[in-house]
Amino acid sequence: MQKEDTSWFASWFDSPYYHILYKDRDDREAADFMDRLTQKLRLHPKSKILDLACGKGRHSRYLASLGYDVTGIDLSSQSIMYAKKFEKENLSFAVHNMCLPYKKNAFTCVFNLFTSFGYFEDQQDNLQTIKAIKANLAINGVAVIDFLNLPYVASNLVQNEIKIVEDISFKIKREISNRYIQKHICFTTNNNDYQYTEKVRALTLEDFKSYFRDAGLTLKQTFGDYHLNPFDAGTSERLILIFGV
Repeated sequence: MQKEDTSWFASWFDSPYYHILYKDRDDREAADFMDRLTQKLRLHPKSKILDLACGKGRHSRYLASLGYDVTGIDLSSQSIMYAKKFEKENLSFAVHNMCLPYKKNAFTCVFNLFTSFGYFEDQQDNLQTIKAIKANLAINGVAVIDFLNLPYVASNLVQNEIKIVEDISFKIKREISNRYIQKHICFTTNNNDYQYTEKVRALTLEDFKSYFRDAGLTLKQTFGDYHLNPFDAGTSERLILIFGV
């Protein structure tokens, strides 16, 4: 049985099976969200954007197609190796730990999208990431975190699911325990058994407000879905936070 290492995200995100399981993510939805978000922020056409925890770069690539100067960073070397195939004058990628500043005072916007926050065992790392976001921002810069809405997730949790992708049967079990939303993923391929667990801290709006206060940041706007409708703690699918100094 092959299991994840201590940092689950380091091993799972670099696994080829992670990319197989999530191969059908909706690029059109991502593009529509970026259109709405950049319009809402009234970004200058040449704004510098840092895509924090960019994965294989689907948001970064689309933002660059709109003319922005985009840098995508991620801890997964495999994801960045793939993303680098799309580099061009206004689009670059690098392997980097998001807990640490990448380039201080360099970016108009920092985007952290698609629940790419709250992975860490040490909760100080979440605060350090917020502080790193602040350090990356230029004067009057703004940041966006696109996170899940915990009450909605708790009310709509699908506990068990089987998803078949490329002839691999992924058995998925979801639970909320020990202040984490956990997804246990088991599958067999090439006569080998695999087991991974995704863990995201069960953070609420109040938790983020606390991080922002500790980092000297201000929450400016809050939205509840990719159409940027108002946030409702009970019914919104997402928790989208716009904040800055």
